[in-house]
Amino acid sequence: MKLAHKAHVALLDGENFSLLRNDGQIFEPRLVPEARPELVPTNFSAGVRHQDQIGKLLGRTQLDELAHGAAAAAWLNARAIAGEIEALLIIADPKTLGEMRHHYHAELEKRLVGEIDKSFAGRPIEEIQEAIIAA
Repeated sequence: MKLAHKAHVALLDGENFSLLRNDGQIFEPRLVPEARPELVPTNFSAGVRHQDQIGKLLGRTQLDELAHGAAAAAWLNARAIAGEIEALLIIADPKTLGEMRHHYHAELEKRLVGEIDKSFAGRPIEEIQEAIIAA
């Protein structure tokens, strides 16, 4: 995958959110951590979509994790609208990514250069860079 110089990478799972920036070249990303965003999960609207009894019994619905994804999308939306993010790659576990997609603003969608639906939170930056190159 091509990742423009100075493009941002949002790295998420149901509990963590890191923002990285590509200081490398298009085909040779060199990710540098930026300040960790502070989120306040308040949007529990995902609960409306996850009311099935089987999901509740098997513990597949974690409203806190889904609210975290919604809060991350809101944070990214605000930065995209303010023009602070020009190009963005989102790397998140499938559940978080699915919830985030429900909350993307049109301005964020314009700046989105790709999504990788895998959990890389807590992994070394070199491993994340390799996943971007392979995507």
